[in-house]
Amino acid sequence: MTDDRRGDATKHARREGFKGWRDGVRSTRTGRLTLKIVIGVVGAALVIGGLLLVPLPGPGWLIVFAGLAVLATEFDWAHRLLEFAKRTLHDWTDWLKRQNWPVRILVSAVTLAAAAVIVWAMLKLSLGIDLIQQARQFIA
Repeated sequence: MTDDRRGDATKHARREGFKGWRDGVRSTRTGRLTLKIVIGVVGAALVIGGLLLVPLPGPGWLIVFAGLAVLATEFDWAHRLLEFAKRTLHDWTDWLKRQNWPVRILVSAVTLAAAAVIVWAMLKLSLGIDLIQQARQFIA
C-alpha cells in the first residue's frame, strides 16, 4: 500500500462513529460554527429547562447535568463547570453518608418539606388549587 492509501484509510478509520462524524463537521469553518451554535442552543435549552424544573419534584438537576454534558462537548467552560458540579455533588453525598441517622433524617425531612411547600405554592399560584383548603374540606 502506498502512503497516500494508508493516509486515506486512517482518515476513514478516524471518521467512523459519532466522534468521527463530529470531526468531519468540524473540519470546515462553517461546520465548526454551525456545530457550536446547534450544541449551544440544545445545551442551553436543556440547562434552562432543567433549572425551571429544579423546584418541582422530578429530574430537574438530572436535566441540568445533561445540558451541561451536551455543552461540554464544544465548550471548555461548560466542561469545567460540569466537573465542578460533579465534584460538589460527590462531596455532598460523601458528607451525608458520614453523618449519623438523626442528621440524615433531618436533611430528608427538610428536603421533603421544601418540596411539599413548592408543590403547594406552584399549584396555588398557577392553577388556583389550594391543597390545604381542600384537605380541610375533605376532613370536615
